[in-house]
Amino acid sequence: MSSTLTSSIASRFESVVGHAFVRTAADALAAYAVDGALPSVAVQPDNSEQAAEIVKISVEEKLSLIASGARTSLGIGMAPSSYEVALDMTRVRGIAHYDAGDLTISVNAGTPLTELARILADKNQFLPLAVPFFERATVGGAIASGLDSPLRHFYGTARDFIIGAEFVDGTGALAKSGGRVVKNVTGYDFHKLLNGSLGSLAVITRVNFRTFPLQPSRRGFLASFADDAGALAFARQIADSPLTPTVLEVLSPEFAELFLEEKSPVASLRLDVEAWTVCVGFEGSAEVCERYRRDLSRLARTASARDAIAVHDSQFLSLLAILREGPAAMSQVAIQGVVLRFVTLPGKLPDLVRALRSFASSSWMSSAILIRSAAIVYLALLPRDGDETAIKQAAYFWKSVGSLRGQLEFSASILFCPPEWKSELDVWAYADGAIDLGQRVKKAFDPSGTFARGRFVGGA
Repeated sequence: MSSTLTSSIASRFESVVGHAFVRTAADALAAYAVDGALPSVAVQPDNSEQAAEIVKISVEEKLSLIASGARTSLGIGMAPSSYEVALDMTRVRGIAHYDAGDLTISVNAGTPLTELARILADKNQFLPLAVPFFERATVGGAIASGLDSPLRHFYGTARDFIIGAEFVDGTGALAKSGGRVVKNVTGYDFHKLLNGSLGSLAVITRVNFRTFPLQPSRRGFLASFADDAGALAFARQIADSPLTPTVLEVLSPEFAELFLEEKSPVASLRLDVEAWTVCVGFEGSAEVCERYRRDLSRLARTASARDAIAVHDSQFLSLLAILREGPAAMSQVAIQGVVLRFVTLPGKLPDLVRALRSFASSSWMSSAILIRSAAIVYLALLPRDGDETAIKQAAYFWKSVGSLRGQLEFSASILFCPPEWKSELDVWAYADGAIDLGQRVKKAFDPSGTFARGRFVGGA
C-alpha cells in the first residue's frame, strides 16, 4: 500500500480502537512478520465488536488480514500471498463465563493459556490443552494453530473438548457456533473447523470448553528398548490392553539425548539415551496409580525391556512439559531445523518409522523422532550449521516421502522449516483432505478471501 493509503486506512482503524492501538512504524510491524512478510498496519481491538469493525474495513478496502495472539505459531503453514493488516487479539482477553459445577468455561481469545490454567486450578480443574509454546500462547492462537498435546491419547485434541465458539466471519459479522453447555444439539459444529485452520476461516473471539477435574496424582512410567521395533511393540501392547493411560509417547535415542540429558529437569531419572524410550502417563488415586505401575512393570518384563522405572508426580510433570514442547523444540535445535508431522494408522506405524529412518540416514542429516499416541510421528531433520546442501537434502527427503504414499497409508505436512525454504517445499504437499470441500467452506465464510491468504492447504 502507498503511504497515503496506509495513513487513510490507519485513520479509519484509529476511529475504532484509538490512536494508541494502531501501529504503522516499521520497528513495531516487524513483530508481526509471517515468513518474512510484513503488514502495513497492526491493530489491537479491545473486544469482539471492535475486531468485527476492523474486518469490515479490511473487506471494504480489499486488504488481506492475519489475526494473531502471542504470535508463537505464525511460522506454521505457507507464506502469505498478501498481508496488509495484522489483527492483534491479545487485548481481547479474560473469562467470559465459568460454571465450575457444570465443567464448562468461556474464554476470550487473547487469554494466555497460563492464565486459564491458573483460574481452572483454583477450582481443582484443568484443560488438556498442553500444547507447544504453552508459557506464551493464547487460547485463540492455540486453537488456530491446531498443535496437539501429549494428553491427546486419553483426552483427544482440542476438537474433542471445544463445545462452542464466537468469531468474526469474512464479512465482518459476529457469529456463533455451538454453545456453552456440553449437551449442545443445535446447529453445525463449525467451531471444530476452527481448530487448525490458521485463521483462514474466521477471527476467533471466544471459545467455550468442557473442562476436566484434576486427579489426585499424575504419574508416569518409562521403559527402554534396544530398537524401535521393541518400543513400538510395547506401545501397541499397552494400547491394546485394558489400561487407559493419559500419555503414550515413544522417543528415539536422538530425542532423548537432546532433551533428557544431564541438565534437564528429569536428569535424576538417569535414562538410557542410547535406547528407544516408551513414556506412559496415568492419573487417579494413589491406589489406581500403584495398580498402573504394577501392570506396566509386568508388561515391560514380558516385552524384554532393557530398563523400566516409575516416575512420580513432580518428575512426571517436568517430563510432560518436555514432551509438550517437543515438536517445536526440535525445530530450534538447528538453525535450519525441519520438523515433519505424519499421521498414520497404528498398524502401519512400524513400517512408516522404518522407512522414515532409512530416508533420514541417506540424507546425511541428523534426525530425531517423537511418536505420539501410536499414530502421530514428529520427525526432525537437523542439518549442520552452514550446510549449503541442506535445502536440497530436505527437498529430496520430502520427495521420497511422496514416493511412500503408494505403499503406506498416511498424511504428512511440514510443521516447521526455515521460511526461505517454503518457495521450494510445499508444506501441505501430502496433507490429506478434500481440498475442493475446504475451498467451498472457505468461500462460504470468507467470500472475499480476506483471511490469511495463501497460508492454508490448497492455497486457501
